[in-house]
Parts: sequence; C-alpha cells; structure tokens
Amino acid sequence: MMKRWIERIGLWLWEMKPQARLPYSESEELIRIVNLCKVYDTGTMKVVGLRNINLTIRRGEFVAIMGQSGSGKSTFMNILGCLDRPVIGHYYLDGIDISEMDEDQLSFIRNKKIGFVFQSFNLISRTTARENVELPMTYAHVPKKEREERAVKLLERVGLGARTEHMPNEMSGGQRQRVAIARALANDPPLILADEPTGNLDTASSIEIMELFSELHREGATVVVVTHEEDIAAFTQRIIRFRDGQIISDEKNETQESKAEEKGRTS
Repeated sequence: MMKRWIERIGLWLWEMKPQARLPYSESEELIRIVNLCKVYDTGTMKVVGLRNINLTIRRGEFVAIMGQSGSGKSTFMNILGCLDRPVIGHYYLDGIDISEMDEDQLSFIRNKKIGFVFQSFNLISRTTARENVELPMTYAHVPKKEREERAVKLLERVGLGARTEHMPNEMSGGQRQRVAIARALANDPPLILADEPTGNLDTASSIEIMELFSELHREGATVVVVTHEEDIAAFTQRIIRFRDGQIISDEKNETQESKAEEKGRTS
C-alpha cells in the first residue's frame, strides 16, 4: 500500500501544472463525508472497502484513524488524501466536493490542500533537507527566493535549523521525519495527513514526532494520523476506529482533553 502511495504522489509531482487558485471555505468543518462507499471490482466479484461512512472533522482537530489490516482505514486514508474517489457519496474538503473532481483537479488539490507525511519519509536522497522542503513549493510555482527562505524557516520550526544543507543519509530517522513534516507544511495546507508516521522510528523518536504534531495542533493545524498503535493514538484529541469497512467508534480522547484543560489553567 505504501509503495502505491509513493508512486502516485511521484506521478502527481511530475505532472503538476499551473492552475487557478482554489476556493477557501470559512466553515469550521474542514472535512465532511456524507454516505460514502467504496467498492472494488476484481472482475469476478465486487469487494466493499467502505460502507456508509458519515464523518465531520473540524478545523484544528487532532484525529487518529485506527483499525487492523483489512479494516478499511487505508482505503479511507487514500480517499482523504485525494488519491482515490468514492463510488457513492460525497467528500468535501475545505468546501470542495472531491467526488466530482478529475485527476488534474485532484492533483492540484493535493498540492494546495494536503500536506503528506509518510512512514518511509519519502525524501529525495540526493538533495538537501532544504531542497526537499522546497519541492512542493517548486511545483506550486513559488518564486525561488521565497521558497528558499520559507524552507529554512520551516526547518527551524521543526528543530533542524542547523541541518538545512544536510543530506537525508546524514540524518537520523527522527530528523528525516522532521524534514518530511516541514515539507508537508510547505504550502501551508489546511490538512496534515500522516500515514503511520512513527512506523520506522524507535520509541524515543516516535515520542518526539508525536510531540511535534501535538505542537502543530496547538498552533491551530488540523492533523489526521493513521496508526495501529494505541500509544501513538493516545497523543491525539479524537480516535476513530474502523472495522470491516465501517466506523465502529468515534470517541474523544479524554486523557488529552484533561491535559489540555490543565495547561489552560496553568498558562
């Protein structure tokens, strides 16, 4: 599944074309999903990947998507990331009905509306950290000087101000994932979408990365993390669980809410 993601994102990068500016919605709802279904036709039979999904994610939420293999969470992630479309139903992202978009329009939305973070980092090995962060801005036609300055600021934001000219192989796994997060923020997208972002990291680095996501959330970012690890989901504000292509629970993370309230009282 990850290989498929990387191949499709790579295709998006190379085929990116300049297009008109996308609309921006002032609604508190960043994501709204209505009666969404996904069915795969294998030729001999039809397999239901998702059935009757209804869901809203508001701006500024920090959400975990959980489920075992075959639960539908990866299919749902692909639709959230505009890498696939529902067969039935609607997916509204920042006020735009994704269900009606063609491939070129979806490519543009991925560049402008979504910042991706992958388990395998997906950095370009022969380019510096700064150049990796610049890449989405390059395909969004941001002027060279502006994108260089913004890339440096973003790397400073994730704690890598001293490593802007380092190559990926000169950095630890945790540092490479920080570069990937900086790259995800490059075009200031309304949604950060992270697929098993700690899957290739040790425990200490995993905690650092989730604390960074938590910090971005406190600053107002909307972050959706797909994970199968309970200790990673525990960092989030809300946990949505999938099984057999359906949502079986959607609950607030009371522990995180209590921590947030305590910080509010002491600040």
